[in-house]
Amino acid sequence: MTRREQALLKRAQAYDEQAIGELYDHYAPLIYNYLYRRVHDAQTAEDLTGDVFVRLLQAIQSEQAWRTSFRAWLYRIAHNRVIDYYREQAQRIELPLEEHLEAEDAALVAEDAQSPDMQTFQMLAEALNRLTPDQQQVLVLRFGERLKVHEVAETMEKSVGAVEALQHRALAALRRMIKRGNEI
Repeated sequence: MTRREQALLKRAQAYDEQAIGELYDHYAPLIYNYLYRRVHDAQTAEDLTGDVFVRLLQAIQSEQAWRTSFRAWLYRIAHNRVIDYYREQAQRIELPLEEHLEAEDAALVAEDAQSPDMQTFQMLAEALNRLTPDQQQVLVLRFGERLKVHEVAETMEKSVGAVEALQHRALAALRRMIKRGNEI
């Protein structure tokens, strides 16, 4: 963490609105991207990003702030918010929605679905969804958010060795699933 970030965080702890705004401006896009990769919906990711920063302010006010890495702590809040979101979704009653596509729109959607890039993306997305939640999180943080292993370990509250093992198993599982998908 740079000295500027340390000073900014200290000011935020003193409830300096400008410092809080600067933190939001700097970290919100990172947190949004992380959340979007986890929930796959732009509006939901925006809502959850706002929730993460509300929780950040609540934590600062109750003096339950980060211990070492602010960034890892912020990703931990985001991760916990994703877990809460999926718990909330599981409790909701789903009502079917009727969707009507114009014939022309349906043809475009079908054409897009057949493109090699879209097929590859769909195969990868399906394979990722079959991984364990911890494996998914490790891959999102390491490759999507480009965090270092020690930052992922802190975010997930695991040892560096455990994160490395999770990453290795996740990538091996993806390789197997993709290889099987290509053989079909």
